[in-house]
Amino acid sequence: MTESNRAHHAEMPMPRRQAKKSVRVEPLAGLEWSQAVELAGGQETASRPADIRRAWIHRAPERQVVGLYRVLSQFEPELPAPWWLRALASGGLNTRKAAFKLEDEVGDLLLARPGWVYVPWAGHGEDGYWEYVPSEAFAAGESPTVPTTVLFTPRHRGWLDVLPAHRGAAPTRLSVRGIEDLRSRLDEIEAT
Repeated sequence: MTESNRAHHAEMPMPRRQAKKSVRVEPLAGLEWSQAVELAGGQETASRPADIRRAWIHRAPERQVVGLYRVLSQFEPELPAPWWLRALASGGLNTRKAAFKLEDEVGDLLLARPGWVYVPWAGHGEDGYWEYVPSEAFAAGESPTVPTTVLFTPRHRGWLDVLPAHRGAAPTRLSVRGIEDLRSRLDEIEAT
């Protein structure tokens, strides 16, 4: 380096070292959750709840699933989630395995009786339900009857509700106190 280059170089300001800034990406709750509840494959052939247990929320470690749901539901309180995940997150249900067992027992009970049909999730993260097809009446000139429906619910510890067949506004749901209560009341439920 020549004398003049050294003098010129000395006058040039040295670039300051900037601290590395870390990039922080905030997840979009809706997108992240949509991927978590997305079912692999179609649901058109589902005849029972076990047939649609193909999403991340069904396979991933339970603690991780519940943790993600709790975090994301803080940002989106109406996050679509199956009944059992809401029950787990609130502390009302002990395990996902217990929820799946209940769903399977209800499926075994209703599939053994004529007239019951399983309706899989209408959308990602929503619960499937059971309809009693004979209760669906179509009278000339009238709107069709919404059939008697058995739904899973996190709203009480029996985990099951019955929505009686109806036209127009939905009647109050009837609480069922678990699988044995459902079994003992099925004749009455089918008659509504």
